[in-house]
Amino acid sequence: MERYEPAASKRALLELRGLCAGYGPARVLHDLDLSVHRGETLVVIGRNGVGKTTLIESIIGLTTHHAGEIWFDGKRIDGLPAHLRNRHGIAWVPQQREIFSSLTVEENLTVVHREGTWDTERVYSLFPRLEERRRNYGNQLSGGEQQMLALGRALMTNPSLLLLDEPVEGLAPLIVQEMLTAIDRMQLQSDMTIVLVEQKFDLALAHSERCAVIDHGSVVHSGLSSELLGNPRLMDRLLGVSA
Repeated sequence: MERYEPAASKRALLELRGLCAGYGPARVLHDLDLSVHRGETLVVIGRNGVGKTTLIESIIGLTTHHAGEIWFDGKRIDGLPAHLRNRHGIAWVPQQREIFSSLTVEENLTVVHREGTWDTERVYSLFPRLEERRRNYGNQLSGGEQQMLALGRALMTNPSLLLLDEPVEGLAPLIVQEMLTAIDRMQLQSDMTIVLVEQKFDLALAHSERCAVIDHGSVVHSGLSSELLGNPRLMDRLLGVSA
């Protein structure tokens, strides 16, 4: 990603300080520290079951908060419910997409719209296929089209932070490339800040500026994505994969 600037030169939009969170009494995240800076794309990677989705759901407010702090845009938000975090400018695209199946594409988009630079015209420019199907209902779309709609719907809230949980999981290769190209365009053409969780490590690293590796609920490595992608031995040690 060509826009990258050293983290020290950017103000952190999101900060997690000693975060411990999980589901009910079970703790999944342990004393986790993480910063995300304005305008960057941060990819969170790690083996299955290490806490990546829990991290995303903790940021948006869907887990049990046990300890630590979450700061967003200079305000502490770990005590806020999910809907208020969304109103503060955090949008979430879950793995399950969760579009409104009984609404048309256009209704899915307009029902959540908030004032800002993202509107239906701009979403259709990003995903022309959605414009072609704007009168189709959510349950009439393919899996790839539903993923585009889920992402477009999140953009219609005009967030400053976008959380993406495995946005290309289960998609055909051509749709995967289309989604990744759209994510690149979103970041390059605006000041959008993106946190991306993805199991396709090589693709995720190639389409992000900075990375964080999670293991057993804690960050065990952070740095430039290009450096990890170019270091197969380190990647193999952290992720158990050969690049």
